[in-house]
Amino acid sequence: MKKNLFGISTLTLVGLYALLSVVVLGVCLIIDLPVLYGIIFSIIVLILQFLLAPIFTDLTMKWFYKTDFNAEIPVYLKDFIQGVCDKEGFKYPKVGVIYDKAPNAFTYGRFKNDARLVITQGILEMLSEDEVKSVVGHELGHIVHMDMLFMTVAQLVPLILYFLYTVLKDSDSNDKDDNYGQLIAIIAYVLYIVSQYIILWLSRTREYYADQYSIETTKNPNSLASSLVKIGFGLSIGTEPVELENDKKNKNKKVHSVKDIGALGIFDSKTSKSLVVSTNNNIDDKQSIKNAMKWEMWNPWAFIYELSSTHPLISKRLLEISKYSKNYNQEPYITFDLKKEESYMDDFLLEVLIKYSPLVVVLITILLCLVNQNNIMMFIGIGGLITVALSYIGFLRSHKGGYQKRTIRDLLGEVKVSGVTSIPCELEGTVIGKGDPGCIFSEDFTLKDETGIIFLDYNQPMFILNKIFALFKSHQYIDKTIKVKGWYRRSPVPYVEIYEMEIEGKKKKIFTYGLSKALYLILFIACIVVLISSF
Repeated sequence: MKKNLFGISTLTLVGLYALLSVVVLGVCLIIDLPVLYGIIFSIIVLILQFLLAPIFTDLTMKWFYKTDFNAEIPVYLKDFIQGVCDKEGFKYPKVGVIYDKAPNAFTYGRFKNDARLVITQGILEMLSEDEVKSVVGHELGHIVHMDMLFMTVAQLVPLILYFLYTVLKDSDSNDKDDNYGQLIAIIAYVLYIVSQYIILWLSRTREYYADQYSIETTKNPNSLASSLVKIGFGLSIGTEPVELENDKKNKNKKVHSVKDIGALGIFDSKTSKSLVVSTNNNIDDKQSIKNAMKWEMWNPWAFIYELSSTHPLISKRLLEISKYSKNYNQEPYITFDLKKEESYMDDFLLEVLIKYSPLVVVLITILLCLVNQNNIMMFIGIGGLITVALSYIGFLRSHKGGYQKRTIRDLLGEVKVSGVTSIPCELEGTVIGKGDPGCIFSEDFTLKDETGIIFLDYNQPMFILNKIFALFKSHQYIDKTIKVKGWYRRSPVPYVEIYEMEIEGKKKKIFTYGLSKALYLILFIACIVVLISSF
């Protein structure tokens, strides 16, 4: 496994730096500098980024996420990490806990021996012991494979390409050498975009290998799969979680296993199981998972979104993990055997048109204005009408039937939904954490009902209003039961765009939607006036 990953990564890095070398060589020839200068410059940038990035990340985790690197993690987890360290021959990583019940885990650092491993309280509370080990095993896989080093080296390429583009793009076109500079600037920008997608592909590839490492270490592929379902899809499925205590009054902020002292978290020990686990019927669980997979397997937007993502689609990872089940005497965790009832390409094409209609209208308007300069306002008016019409096609489709009471599990089974087309819904559940777990500047939330968890997008019209809410108001919603009205979307993470929140009888509205309607109405009236005055 390691040889394959090393080979893939090495070839990718060689290819990336070959692209970079072409541009650097061109720059050096134009400005009469030895090629060595360009190489030295690249190395200096790489070293500075590699050395300083973890330091700044440490400060960010401490100041903005309140990460506790002195927290006591459960004994079973500590032993598991130590066992991997002993086997692979590197130091026990610096482990941090973010006191947020939204599940998340990640690593960062430079080398194996100075790695940091961060988990949220939600990982420890929502997952079983085997699932926690699988998630942490995945993160340890990143450390073992030195993903931090490889991705840092890879990301240097687009960084330098974009820097060279910005330096050369304003070259004087009257100078011969500057003409070459502009050409190289164009080449640098094209290669910058290409290299970005190559790096994203490399990142997704390394995620698969981290999954494989977790499986080989825990010898339990199904636990990794079920943890991905809970974290990635947000589904509650029939495995018993480990509940923890977060005693904030304790100066050491210790985190203990329920087996040690009992559950003193947000749920009572007698009811938390029913809240976290929606069903113990394995057949129902698997059907819910398949329903959640439908969007990623069938909706064309899933493929588009994955191209720009650092992680593979959850469905692809689940199917890949299931291939290993038989090697460990387990039944494949999931097989996707649902038949597509219709093609979703027509919906996709319409949504693409709606999404990019402003750009298309602008281009058409510019072309028309070049033909007839006297009717610029009329063309702009027509363009505005087209934009409004296309936008309201999406609006009418997404609002048909009004806000209906739904569960998170039901929403995850919807296929005809995207960042453009939404499903109006009403949810009720408990806010378990921030959208960006632990971040003091995150205005978004993570909501949990009896069937799963989902991201809530809080978005007022002004950026500053969002940050004021995040800093001074958002904490009032944590651990509280709320009712939410809004629009369910996927891009590709499932989320609900909030329209209205109700907590303890008090309602809070988001004004972005209302302001958008007002602006559309003003634009519509303005277009009519322009059209009438043009005749």
